[in-house]
Amino acid sequence: MSYGHFEGREYVITNPRTPVKWINYVGTIDFGGFVDHTGGLLICKGDPALNRITKYITQLPSSEFKGSTIYLRGRRGDRSFLYSPYYVPTLHEYDRYECRIGLGYSRFLMEYVGIRTEITVFVPEGESVVLQDVRIRNTGSDPVEVLDLIPVVEYSHFDALKQLTNADWVPQTMTSKAIGRPGELLVLRQCAFMQIGRAENFLTSNWPVSSFEADRRRFLGENEYGTWKVPFSLVDGREFSNYEPLRGDNVGALMHHLGPLAPGEERRVIVQLGQVESVEKAMPVIERFREPEEVDAAFARMQAFWEEYLNVCQVETPDPEFDLLVNTHNPRQCYVTLNWSRYLSYYQLGYGARGIGVRDSSQDVMAVVAGAPGRAKKLLRKLLSVQKRNGSSMHQFNPKTMEATMGDAREMEDRPQYYGDDHLWLVFAVCHYIAETGDYAFLEEEIPFYEKDKEGRPLESARVLEHLERAVAFTWNDTGVHGIPHLGFADWNDTVNLKTGAESFFIAHQFSKAARDLADLMDHLGEKEKAETYRSYAEEMKRRVNEVGWDGEWYLRYFDWDGSPIGSRGNAHGKIYTNAQSWAVISGNATPERARKALDAVYTHLNTRYGIKLSTPGYDHYDPNLGGVTTYPPGAKENGGIFLHANPWVIIAECMMGNGARAYQYHRQVNPIKKNEIIDIYEVEPYVFCQNILGDEHPQFGLGRNSWLTGTASWMYQAATQYILGVRVTHGGIVIDPCLPPEWDGFRMRRKVRGTWYEITVRNPEHVSRGVRSCTMDGQAVEVSEGAARIPFDTEGKDHVVEVILGT
Repeated sequence: MSYGHFEGREYVITNPRTPVKWINYVGTIDFGGFVDHTGGLLICKGDPALNRITKYITQLPSSEFKGSTIYLRGRRGDRSFLYSPYYVPTLHEYDRYECRIGLGYSRFLMEYVGIRTEITVFVPEGESVVLQDVRIRNTGSDPVEVLDLIPVVEYSHFDALKQLTNADWVPQTMTSKAIGRPGELLVLRQCAFMQIGRAENFLTSNWPVSSFEADRRRFLGENEYGTWKVPFSLVDGREFSNYEPLRGDNVGALMHHLGPLAPGEERRVIVQLGQVESVEKAMPVIERFREPEEVDAAFARMQAFWEEYLNVCQVETPDPEFDLLVNTHNPRQCYVTLNWSRYLSYYQLGYGARGIGVRDSSQDVMAVVAGAPGRAKKLLRKLLSVQKRNGSSMHQFNPKTMEATMGDAREMEDRPQYYGDDHLWLVFAVCHYIAETGDYAFLEEEIPFYEKDKEGRPLESARVLEHLERAVAFTWNDTGVHGIPHLGFADWNDTVNLKTGAESFFIAHQFSKAARDLADLMDHLGEKEKAETYRSYAEEMKRRVNEVGWDGEWYLRYFDWDGSPIGSRGNAHGKIYTNAQSWAVISGNATPERARKALDAVYTHLNTRYGIKLSTPGYDHYDPNLGGVTTYPPGAKENGGIFLHANPWVIIAECMMGNGARAYQYHRQVNPIKKNEIIDIYEVEPYVFCQNILGDEHPQFGLGRNSWLTGTASWMYQAATQYILGVRVTHGGIVIDPCLPPEWDGFRMRRKVRGTWYEITVRNPEHVSRGVRSCTMDGQAVEVSEGAARIPFDTEGKDHVVEVILGT
């Protein structure tokens, strides 16, 4: 069944009965959240756990009210009507339905009973308010005698988890009060006692409010035996009670009388939902967004931001679906993950202490540096500030309080109390940021480590460069009996939790890559002795990996605490793991012969038509020694599922080996835009990557889940632009080293690097996968070595035209 289509930079949903809720993000974690395709709103400010605004319960059926909606009530002739222009919760059969998923906004178009509504939902940049810009037109031939518009929001307690766990304390602390009088422009204020400072929520509009409701019992009516589909307070043309509750389940509902509406006549109502320290102090902002011209200007500014962010890299290839993904939807998703990490989505609910993951956000940064360097740098500072003095890192932190935890590592006594990989991701992220921006001064910035004294002051600070060196040193000095780095509680695959003493080949590969990246940085800084030291570390780890980690046709994944291998042909389950093969190549640890064999093993044993599985065969029962991976059935998530995050690493590895056909095949298999054709199998949004797809050991092979907030977004963008298209920024300049499907004639890219624009045209007359034969910039020959063009940075800020010819 078809649920929508791509149009320009939007995805247009035309059937509201999608298999699961599809969402779009508005605003940022500073203020924002998501709006689903039927108008439900989950909004927070600063922290979804400790400062949530709307009560959006994802586990409720898709047909149920969630957080916010709008009702239209009226009469045309002898026909009365009550419906929601968002579809939920009234579920009417509309004459027309569209939900346009845009860049930072969702636009809803409904036609029903001769009334056309268009609602644009977005958060103005830098503001703490979400706007619902509603335009209503009478498209019928008769007048609408009565037309009322009623926006409704249900508030959560600020402490989101307590909203679900304490039905006594929460309602005792919720109050609402009106500012202004019915019949005027009115603000309905809602507040609760919260632990992280004073805040007041508000609901208002640019239209006179005849009456309001702030108590859910009164809004639904008859002791809440009315329903969200047909609230008793909205039947028979009733007005609201204007009751100001001192406790209870708080809602906000505003009654606007818009009628009568003649044929062709239109109304525009701008609804504001926001949070401020004091409504009285915020009245200038509230008044500003009551003006349609200000709303239009704010929307235009938001559009300008997205144009500037996306236009840093635009491509034109023979594959339009590849282009649509790389030019719009993939980098947009990367920006969303930068803001939200894995904190708040339809699947990751933002309750409790989950916070921002160091591993996650370090990877997210790498895809947005070119388009949003300032925001990337701001997040890097936070990530580095939760690194410990010994070089390891806390696992996650609260973005508001900056309190960090070790996540699940603190919960199991026979497992280590740290993650073996978190700190090494910091090396990749910082090195990538510096190469892309040229901001080498950042390396000299002093940033405190996480440990603090009794007064909460940092015990030690160090330059950013020293933070990176300590990260590498920690792993170099934390190895097991085979000389392979200790796993800690877990590495990237955090569902495999082995006992103390276990070793991780993923971390071994990660370490070698980090050491090589640091060596390249030291070379650029003139620190030749340090550069040689770090290269020697990488070479020594390579020697160890190849001495003990080769299983005959592929690389091992772990040594357990007792020295037994995992990811070996000798295992009954989990014989081969994808990441052990891809990262062996990415790190430079694999010899050429073993690299080819390892990647061929991935293709033979792990590839499916919907993507590459993380491991195989799946574990078929719970094993307390292995931990969480065995709680999933075979074919699900990390237990033999298609964990998409691992797919771009195989693409990168294949490109490094020059296999453009296979790299492109892998990219096409997981391109979400192509899933639009099989939505009844795939189910989740076709305009973003999801985290996982059920593998071929599972009866529901092909089903996707956990969309939006996934490291897949960052790495797929890097794989597409830096490895398939092959344009990479290094400390010494721009490297152009494409690895294309042989059938491509070439491609074009417009890329901004350090303030300079490069118009790059790559031609492939011999239809090879890899190998630059010649390159010119502005008509002058450019160095080509080892099959790649190397373009020096421009210091004058001129635009440049680059011509690349592939061939032998």
